Amino acid sequence: MGVPIISNVVNGIKGGLKATLQGTADTGSVLANSVKNVAVTTLKGTGELVVKGLQVPASIVSGAFQGVADVGVSVVKSVKGIVNGTIQGAMDSGVNQKDAVQGSVKQAIESAKDLGEDVAEVAVEAVKGAVNGVKQVGGDTVTAAKDAVIAALDAAKEIGGESVDAVRSALNSSIDGAKEILQEIKK
Repeated sequence: MGVPIISNVVNGIKGGLKATLQGTADTGSVLANSVKNVAVTTLKGTGELVVKGLQVPASIVSGAFQGVADVGVSVVKSVKGIVNGTIQGAMDSGVNQKDAVQGSVKQAIESAKDLGEDVAEVAVEAVKGAVNGVKQVGGDTVTAAKDAVIAALDAAKEIGGESVDAVRSALNSSIDGAKEILQEIKK
């Protein structure tokens, strides 16, 4: 079962991101900062409800995916920026690194599946975004990479079918250090 979504966070992120992206020609360069800023603003407005667990980053990612899809921006091209901004915003708001990484990556893959996107391609971009987001806030990028790869595989397992093999193969060929992490997980 997926991560429970906090609807007011989802709607706040979706609305804020749609407003930010409409009329923006170069969405790629503004996406991570936009998601981060909207996440911080939205989380401040939710009070004590948040800051614990995977729900917060998952809700941010879900809202961002919906906002990007509504504006007509390529979801796959947006994943890295969405996950990066989500992690920065969540960690700036007090969510711990592991929850921020796992919640973001897992929800990115689940949202991609729901939108009919290539989950393997999204997994690669989500892991890259996770490592970059953690790097931006001065976190542990080695641990972030491992947590992101594990979250991507967990999401693929929940989707089932050929998703696990596709995600494993894509991560193996596209993410530095993924081969070692995948071998370690097998043990």
